[in-house]
Amino acid sequence: MPPQRLRVIACNLFWRELCWCAARTPNLLDIEFVELGEHAQPNRLRERLQERITAAENEDKAYDAILLAFGLCGNATVGLRSARTPLILPRAHDCATLLLGSREIFRKHFADNPSRGFSSSGYMERGDYFLRTDEAGGTRVQPGDEYAAYVAQYGEENARYLMETLNPAHAAGDDTSAIFIEIPETRGAGALERFLEKAQAAGKTALVLPGNLRLIRMLLDGEWPEAEFLTAPAGQAIAGVYDWDRIVKANAS
Repeated sequence: MPPQRLRVIACNLFWRELCWCAARTPNLLDIEFVELGEHAQPNRLRERLQERITAAENEDKAYDAILLAFGLCGNATVGLRSARTPLILPRAHDCATLLLGSREIFRKHFADNPSRGFSSSGYMERGDYFLRTDEAGGTRVQPGDEYAAYVAQYGEENARYLMETLNPAHAAGDDTSAIFIEIPETRGAGALERFLEKAQAAGKTALVLPGNLRLIRMLLDGEWPEAEFLTAPAGQAIAGVYDWDRIVKANAS
């Protein structure tokens, strides 16, 4: 099979991981990065991503697919669509799934609190970040956009149930821990050590989880099984499913 020409739009917290995998894929890639800080404002991030998708399709090059190295990310990817090029998106709630390598591992560690704070070399390098934060500086992702989407699709009562199920209250003592996801191949010099220092200074118990490049490698290599990735055909918009399995889908309308 000849190499595919792929456009990649990614958060720059994946800079090391994307570059490591890009150097090893047979496909031809054009990669552009969005600043990590954009994730704190999902509506603005959605606008930025749609602008990048539209710009890619207006270039002289014809791409076989546009890859989005994002998850739902606070609904930032909901509503994105292309005019003539398939969009490929991992079935992931957020970037922790991509760093861990599977949504099953994400669920194992985050099912009791999907908004639990975490960090990585990318978070430590690409901004003044200790843990993933929201726009107010807290470690919890703001649920406003997500809740509005639930209400629109399922009604007020069901929306409350979904929010309580997928975003339970912090368990006692949960805020005393801090997770660092470390990928051996792309370990940032001193990133883990700085994280441990900050965790200790903040009075948090540090938990280091092994990361895995599996999903990022599959994304760039063109391995997109339906169970792991959404392929949104041209003209169809990405929509949230908000479960632990599909997570995202494509809507024709």
